[in-house]
Amino acid sequence: MSNPTHRSHSHYTGIYPGNLFMVVAPSGAGKSTLVNALLAEDKDILLSVSYTTRSPRPSETNGVQYHFVSVDDFMECRDKDEFFESAEVHGNYYGTSKVWIADQMKQGHDVLLEIDWQGAQQVKKQFRNAVEIFILPPSLDALEDRLKKRGQDSEKVIVRRLLAAGSEMAHASEAEYVVINENFERALTELRCLVAAMRLRFTSQYARKPQLFVDLGIHSTPQQ
Repeated sequence: MSNPTHRSHSHYTGIYPGNLFMVVAPSGAGKSTLVNALLAEDKDILLSVSYTTRSPRPSETNGVQYHFVSVDDFMECRDKDEFFESAEVHGNYYGTSKVWIADQMKQGHDVLLEIDWQGAQQVKKQFRNAVEIFILPPSLDALEDRLKKRGQDSEKVIVRRLLAAGSEMAHASEAEYVVINENFERALTELRCLVAAMRLRFTSQYARKPQLFVDLGIHSTPQQ
């Protein structure tokens, strides 16, 4: 992977009623399947739809999985500082709308980002309350088997993804939480528990219901 192409100078360090979850994983770890299952049952979490210059896969729809744009359009948005973060991954550009995320969180919505480790680093530098969850496979053999079974990539691409997985997974130590996706139902339950726990943090509860805390005599503001 190449280095991030851009870092915004905007900082979102305030406490919002909504939470920002970042789910990170190497290709084939089952990240998208877990995220889709979580979103299907928890309508209070909104998925952030990123912009990308890569071509859509046959099963993908513009505006659903990604906003598919040209390189020129992407660069124009980036130059206007419209992205929360952006990076080049496997020769393609990816970017996330920072304005939309901040607006949703201010309204009390939780937002989930499917993102790579580079983007997660950038987001944390700007939005320090973001929660990073790293999804790991139970083994490298299992990862290779999953990549082959999904039938989306050529053998050459699979080899490249496996080589990249090692360096990607080395960044799991930067995440607050790690879910090992050996058993899907167990991994999904763990993901649910993490979301529930984050919603119960003092900072989240205080931002969501400040008057209640005042009424109860809790006047101290949470640490920022």
